[in-house]
Amino acid sequence: MKDFQKELTYLEKYLKETGNNQEIDYDKVLCELKAGKPIQYIIGNVNFYGNTIEVNESVLIPRFETELLVEKTITKIKKYFPNQKVSIIDLGTGSGCIAISLKKNLDATVDALDISKDALELAKINAQKNNTEINFINDDMTTYQEKKYDIIISNPPYIRFDEPIMDIVKNNEPQVALYAKEDGLYYYRKILENITNITNDKFLICFEIGLNQSTTIVDIAKKHLDNVFITVEKDYSDKERFIFITNIK
Repeated sequence: MKDFQKELTYLEKYLKETGNNQEIDYDKVLCELKAGKPIQYIIGNVNFYGNTIEVNESVLIPRFETELLVEKTITKIKKYFPNQKVSIIDLGTGSGCIAISLKKNLDATVDALDISKDALELAKINAQKNNTEINFINDDMTTYQEKKYDIIISNPPYIRFDEPIMDIVKNNEPQVALYAKEDGLYYYRKILENITNITNDKFLICFEIGLNQSTTIVDIAKKHLDNVFITVEKDYSDKERFIFITNIK
């Protein structure tokens, strides 16, 4: 039988670090852990880029890799758009963690789009609790064309339907936010097919990607965009995890 002491220790440490003084019902927590529920859903929130983000089964649990996407994006925005207020759209915002983090660290107007109404309701709560002004849009990231932006950022579903993943992820996190058709490439392909309808003259596109997807996504980007500079960058585990596309020298 699995030893859950590590998870319980993490729970106590997390509550202490975040100043949360709620009493822990250890019997209930153990029961949920044994049932395979992620500790983040049990706690009800995570720390993401210094912000407390509420999570439930309607949204993905934010990962460290996505924090790195945010960090790299902030650095590149400051490089390519110095001393300039920028417009950003987060496609597939989920909990709102990316949009909130960018809004709190940049001079920007931020739109956050998701097809899930339940996800958007939670994202709105997170924006309010983190004192961030974000415009939320209930729409499809593959066809949205209402406005143009300087920055397009997305961590879309990218897992292949036949790709093995941990049971705790497969059995708890929303399938619509995990899996994508066309070997996990569907959303990148559709976003890039539509990209010129939502980008300003100068733009930066920021993607988190799955393993072994970089070459194909770069080829798709070159098919739909001329005269762009594309970089593929690695995560903390030295795996290709991010793609940045810009037409700014």
